[in-house]
Amino acid sequence: MLLLHGGREYGTAVPPPWNLPSLRMRPFASAIGRATWGGDVAVGRVRYRCRGWNGVCEDPVRDARQALDTLVQRFGDVPTVLVGHSMGGRAALRAGGHRLVRGVVGLAPWCPPDEPVEQLAGRRVVLLHGDRDCMTDPDASAELAVRADTAGADVSMVLLRGTGHAMLRRATMWHELTAGAVSALLGLGPEPAVMVRADGFDGCHVREC
Repeated sequence: MLLLHGGREYGTAVPPPWNLPSLRMRPFASAIGRATWGGDVAVGRVRYRCRGWNGVCEDPVRDARQALDTLVQRFGDVPTVLVGHSMGGRAALRAGGHRLVRGVVGLAPWCPPDEPVEQLAGRRVVLLHGDRDCMTDPDASAELAVRADTAGADVSMVLLRGTGHAMLRRATMWHELTAGAVSALLGLGPEPAVMVRADGFDGCHVREC
C-alpha cells in the first residue's frame, strides 16, 4: 500500500521531509497498519521530487508510477492500493492504471474538470470527501466518480458531514473508513458498510455519513 500526501498546484522545490501534508498522512498509515496486521502488508509512501503538480509535468504522477515500478523490481507483481490526499489523490487516480494497482482511495482529491478516468476501468475506487471542504470541491469528486463508473470502474463515494479538507474534524471516521477500504481491497476484511452497494444498485454509489 502506498500513501501519497497533498501538495501545491505549482512548486519545483524539493519537499522537506516533515512537511505538514506528509505528517497529515501518518495517522492513516497507523490505522491501515492496524487494520491489515498479520496480512503481510507493507505500508509505504511516495516521495515527491517537487512540491507541486506543475501543469503538464504532472510530477507527482511520475513519482507514483516510479514508486510502483520499484515495487515490481523489489517484490514482483504484488497487489497494491494507492491512498492519496488532495493533490496526492489526483496523482493516485492518474496512476491507478498501473498493472499493480487493485484499487485507489482518494481523500478529498483534487479533481479538475475533464480529468481522465479511462485508466481506472476494472479498478475499485473509493472517494472520501468532506462536505465543508473549501480547498477541493466535493461536487467535482462526485462528477469524477460518475464518469469513472461509466468508464468501467467500481466506484463508491462517501460524503463526510461537518468536516473539511484537513480531515481533522471526525478524524477517527476518516482513518477508520480509509483503513477499512484498504483492508477490503487487499482481501483481508469486509468493506465498511457505508461503501457497500445496495442489492440491484446500478451506477455510482454515493452516500453520506
